[in-house]
Amino acid sequence: MTQIGNSDLDVLPLSLGGNVFGWTADRDASFRILDSFIAGGGDFIDTADGYSAWVPGNSGGESETLIGEWLAQRKPENLVIATKVSTHPDFKGLSASNVRAAAEASLGRLGIDAIDLYYAHFDDAETPLEETVAAFAELQRDGLIRHTAVSNYSAERIREWVRIADELGVARPVAIQPHYNLVHRNDVEQHIVPVAEEFGMGLVPYFALASGFLTGKYRSVDADGGGSPRAGGAATYATPQGIEIIDTLEKIGNAHDASITTTALAWLRAKPTVIAPIASASRVEQLTDLLASTRLDLTPDEVAELDRVSERAPAAVSA
Repeated sequence: MTQIGNSDLDVLPLSLGGNVFGWTADRDASFRILDSFIAGGGDFIDTADGYSAWVPGNSGGESETLIGEWLAQRKPENLVIATKVSTHPDFKGLSASNVRAAAEASLGRLGIDAIDLYYAHFDDAETPLEETVAAFAELQRDGLIRHTAVSNYSAERIREWVRIADELGVARPVAIQPHYNLVHRNDVEQHIVPVAEEFGMGLVPYFALASGFLTGKYRSVDADGGGSPRAGGAATYATPQGIEIIDTLEKIGNAHDASITTTALAWLRAKPTVIAPIASASRVEQLTDLLASTRLDLTPDEVAELDRVSERAPAAVSA
């Protein structure tokens, strides 16, 4: 178990991504995945109010709704539920009124009394940051959320959030959710990690497997990843350097009887300030490799070797 920043939240170092629920995983598949994740020791679920809104026929909030239905049926204990605000079609942006309305809507869909970790999903340049920080603080004061977090914020804006929070005398964010993996490292390590270290925040990286590229399924630009909707973006990482990263993951994984997927997540978990990589599964059988990453500790030499082959790896897809 690991602690999320300076919070009182302790989690297994893996977060189950809810972005596929209502998209590539229907209700039955979502329930099976959630059941298996909990049975395997998982206790940290990540979603957002806008997830699955991009699917034709959906209106937004489908992921939260499915998780809420599962929670109501299974009634699991000691879970940490994280969700985000700013991208639901009905609740865009981070104005005070929108943050309040979106949080209440998320609570309704999830069927819970309080959100454990509430992220500002994307920075909102049109709303004064002072307004957003105060809005999150009010939610925390009123017991609707337990802890504040930020996602896709620049280092400068995170520092500004902390400054405002200190001036207002309210709690700082405890977590940062950046796009971070073996093929998308540079900005996070140069700018975001130092902020996290300075303020005692934990990183909960998304795209931990680079849209599936770091599973080893996309070793050529012709690979289709089994027809996955995310295959196009993942295959763009299949550069000579990308293939070298996969080959190195395979070699190191073989030494531990671990998969490429497991090894990629273990590398990320070994990085400074990383608490729990986010990884999603559209099928139950994918969870085995994800959960195994929480038990694989790479040696310092293995981490350094992966650092070397992935140094200056370019980002091939946007967040």
